[in-house]
Amino acid sequence: MTDSTDTLDTPIRSHNATPSATWSSPGGAYDEVSRGILDAIEHCTNRLMPPRDGRVLDVATGTGWAARRLAERGFRVTGVDFAPDLLAAASELAGARHMDLKFDLGDAEALPYPDASFDAVMSSFGIMFVQRPEDAAAEIARVCKPGGRISLATWMPDGNVFEMFKIMKSYMPKPDGTPPPSPFEWGRPERVTTLLGDHFDLAFEQGTSFYREPDGEAAWRTFVEGYGPLRTLVGKLDEADARALERDFVAFHAGFATDLGVCVPRDYLVAAGTRR
Repeated sequence: MTDSTDTLDTPIRSHNATPSATWSSPGGAYDEVSRGILDAIEHCTNRLMPPRDGRVLDVATGTGWAARRLAERGFRVTGVDFAPDLLAAASELAGARHMDLKFDLGDAEALPYPDASFDAVMSSFGIMFVQRPEDAAAEIARVCKPGGRISLATWMPDGNVFEMFKIMKSYMPKPDGTPPPSPFEWGRPERVTTLLGDHFDLAFEQGTSFYREPDGEAAWRTFVEGYGPLRTLVGKLDEADARALERDFVAFHAGFATDLGVCVPRDYLVAAGTRR
């Protein structure tokens, strides 16, 4: 567990500098990617159940969709993320709605808050992408008050988001050294229990988010403009490979065609519980 006195010195841990730049790269365009998972974000926030007068932390807030939804319900919310351009968009979007929201630059593996600072902590499809899951899990437990609530939404390892990532991975170079654990391990109840079960009484619930676009080409545009990992990957490929990736990505989404467009079912896990 990271000591709280050490988290304020450096907002981003050195090994997370590259991931920070990758996720930050789309800026406000990431908000459109988040729009595609609003049903799952709503599910996650509904299961959080914070006290009415409590403080809520949204970890890996992105452009702040979950934070805004909680603020609309009257909660005092802070969003934290290691992607500065996403935070800038989050602040701008909240300001346009005259919302009293706080957004901080910070690393999920070393949160910039004292112990037991929040009555509830949530993360929707963000915490699962950390490089060091044990550190991030320890930080969530550290900043959550005893009796406080937690709610996490994570993609399952046998769902269509995993299949989409397999397409992207096939165009990525092999990583140097030992890669971090698969983010999709967070979609297994056993893994979440291993990470957080010593500190939280947990319960689990599965859900399915439905991603809708006019067609596969529209899905490509949304993701290549707004999703940092894909945007960064395409920028590193030569023209032939970039076109091939686009074809594969479009074809994958086109495989879920309906009479009205495309609708991709994307299975996820919600883990919710109470801090001991």
